[in-house]
Amino acid sequence: MGSPRKPSPSRSHLERLGHVRRVLPSILSADFARLAEGVSPLVEAGAEVLHLDVMDGHFVPNITFGPPLVASVRRCTTAFLDTHLMITEPLRYLEPFARAGADLLTVHGETGEDPRALAEEAARAGVGLGVAIRPSTPLAEPVARWAPWVDLILVMSVEPGFGGQGFLPDSLQRLRETAAICRRLDVNPILEVDGGINESTAAAAAEAGAHWLVAGNAVFRAPHPVEAWRALTALSLAAEDPPQRP
Repeated sequence: MGSPRKPSPSRSHLERLGHVRRVLPSILSADFARLAEGVSPLVEAGAEVLHLDVMDGHFVPNITFGPPLVASVRRCTTAFLDTHLMITEPLRYLEPFARAGADLLTVHGETGEDPRALAEEAARAGVGLGVAIRPSTPLAEPVARWAPWVDLILVMSVEPGFGGQGFLPDSLQRLRETAAICRRLDVNPILEVDGGINESTAAAAAEAGAHWLVAGNAVFRAPHPVEAWRALTALSLAAEDPPQRP
C-alpha cells in the first residue's frame, strides 16, 4: 500500500480475513425492520463479513442509508463491515462512516478523487480502503492508478444503484484483467465481485479470481438464508484456482 497504516481493530480484523474466498451477505436485500434477526443467524453460521451498500441518489439514481444505519448494524454484530460508498465526494464522508463502525470503505474510481488522499484519510481513521469500478468503465487506467493504494478492488458485475440485477458475463474477463494488472504492479489487493452472484455464477466468479463474493437476493430472499449462504460458500470454495499468468 502507498500509505502507512496505523494499528486499529479494523485493520487487524482485515489482515486476519485476508484473501480467503468467502460470500458476503449484502444487507441491501434484507428486511430493515428485522435487520438484527436477519443478520445474526448468518454471522452465527460463519459469515464473517457483511456488505453494506450506501447510495446517495446522486452518484447513483437510488438512496439507501447513511452512517446512522451503519451504526445500528455495528451495535447488533461483531462481523466485519465492508461498506461500499456509491456517493460523490467520498473523502468528506470517510470519517463519519468510520466513526459509525465501518471497517472497510470502498469508494468509486469514477468520482475523480485522489487515491493518495483517500488512503491517507483511511489510514488516519484506522479503516481499510477499497476502490470500486463500474462495468461501463474501462479497467486498465483506474486499476493501475488505485491498486497501489487500496486493500480491495471491487469489480462490479452489474451497474451500481439497484439490487437484483443479472450478472454481466464480461465481468469474468474483467476480474481476470484486474488480477493480471495487480500482478504486474506487484500488489495483492483482495478482489471482490458484486452483482448477480448466485448458485449459477458464484463458482465462475471465484475461478476468475474473486476472493470476496457479495450476494444479496440469493441469500436474504431465499427461503432459508443460512442454507443459501452455505451453498454459495461451498461453490466458491470448491472452484478451481485461476491460472497465475504473468
